[in-house]
Amino acid sequence: MPNTAKGDFDRAILDFDQSIKLDPAFAKPFNNRGAAYLRKGEYDLALKAFDQAIKLNPNYGRAFVNRAGVYLKKNEYDRATRDYDEAIRLEPNLEAAWSGRCWTRAILGSLQAALEDCNKVLQSWPNDAATHDSRGLIHLKMGQAGAAIDDFSSALRADPKLATALYGRGLARLKNGDKAGGDADISAAKIIHAGIDDDFMRYGVRDGS
Repeated sequence: MPNTAKGDFDRAILDFDQSIKLDPAFAKPFNNRGAAYLRKGEYDLALKAFDQAIKLNPNYGRAFVNRAGVYLKKNEYDRATRDYDEAIRLEPNLEAAWSGRCWTRAILGSLQAALEDCNKVLQSWPNDAATHDSRGLIHLKMGQAGAAIDDFSSALRADPKLATALYGRGLARLKNGDKAGGDADISAAKIIHAGIDDDFMRYGVRDGS
């Protein structure tokens, strides 16, 4: 919808509400309304919308991916994984489902399975920033600092303001003995996202300091 592209989420939500009134059995406007709420940070309203989309169309892979995105924001990683599993079962070529499951598995510590998911995405989309970021986290948790730096750097080439990739590369550089580079990356990440330390603790990564 053009309105969501402009970031006018409230106007978009009114549009989706109107679509729902016209055809309350059509799942897509519920999914779109949920996506707008997710972008606004209204996670409970997003969840309700995605639940309704899935109720109306239980084969709606994209709605499962989007609902998993809400669960990630709510730090409910097991639920997110289940939704990604279902999305992949329904739509095996849905790249966002594989990439999302890679990230979620990386957080939960299923590192080999996560690596397989990420590698599958990168075969088809070699420049996908989110997937390189996820694979960087996997390598970081595996203790492979050099590989982590490579992946985080690839993510940052595609998305220079990706705070998780900056912070992760900073940690990997510190592990490799590059204190100046590591500190610079971590400082840059904290400017973009002040709560990044807490996020990485939740992801099961400590900075070792």
